[in-house]
Amino acid sequence: MNRRALLRTAALAGVAAATGLTAAAPAAAAGTTEVVNGPWLVSVGWGVLQVNPGRTTPQQLLTDGDHATTSPDGRYVAWVNTAWSGDGRLMPYVALFDRVTGAIRKLLADPPGVHYGAPTWSPDGTQLALVTGAENDTLIAIDVATAGTRVLIQGHAMAYPNWSRDGSMIVVRWYSRSEGPQLRTLELATGKVRRIYTPEAPGELFHGPVFMPNSERVVFCTNRWTRDTEVLGGQALGSVRIDGTGLKRLTDEPRYYLSPVFSPDGRYCAALSVPPTNEAPDGGNIIVSTSGFGEPWWIPGDEYDDSSRLDWARAI
Repeated sequence: MNRRALLRTAALAGVAAATGLTAAAPAAAAGTTEVVNGPWLVSVGWGVLQVNPGRTTPQQLLTDGDHATTSPDGRYVAWVNTAWSGDGRLMPYVALFDRVTGAIRKLLADPPGVHYGAPTWSPDGTQLALVTGAENDTLIAIDVATAGTRVLIQGHAMAYPNWSRDGSMIVVRWYSRSEGPQLRTLELATGKVRRIYTPEAPGELFHGPVFMPNSERVVFCTNRWTRDTEVLGGQALGSVRIDGTGLKRLTDEPRYYLSPVFSPDGRYCAALSVPPTNEAPDGGNIIVSTSGFGEPWWIPGDEYDDSSRLDWARAI
């Protein structure tokens, strides 16, 4: 049995535990309000793959676009496209894919030069927030029903917005002209922006902030504690309270980490990473741990080279 077959066999027990499903179970979950973890979505730079519960081989979900994320009820996938073609048939857009009907609806469509960053859903599923603007300096909210937009904040370069599950805040990677890159939260009720994390040293890499399910802490990828490691892209997951205190390291082993995400039921955290047994260090898989960040396990399958985002959808 080869390395990949061994990894797949070992991982299936972990898949079943994390999802609570076999491959045929998602349809049965549609008639209940219970939160059931469904498939992983992997945005691979030009298209989106779906990895179903109990399986490791991905399926093609979307053939173009990037930065896909699923609505809290699991039905809709929002994604963006920033590429364009000279013949005018492909322009930047923000769109929704209906996982039940297969219908696609464009929310925004713009001429070349407009940039859309990774979207994030409001917890009630009525809005999307994303960064746009020529300088990535405007955070907007989109009304999903009407496609109307409003500016939440602008004037500083931002990236990786994530909406808290209690609906009160959005966290972003923020670039301050006087202080450099940091993490900040936007309090939606007041418009107040609070700095919650500043790197320890110039050049520290940190990205992918995501609220914990209780909305009290933010988890993110950083090489703050691993800058001397020889592991290619070696980082750790860290977390900080929303008031900027209580910084702590969550993972011990230096690894490449990208796009951490919590399961719909809040019990697990997954991210894109690179297994130490990979023959090709530029290809990654999905790593999963409990929300307490104990011993992780891998979801093997195709190596997701050049992936940009991982999302974990609720079953429908």
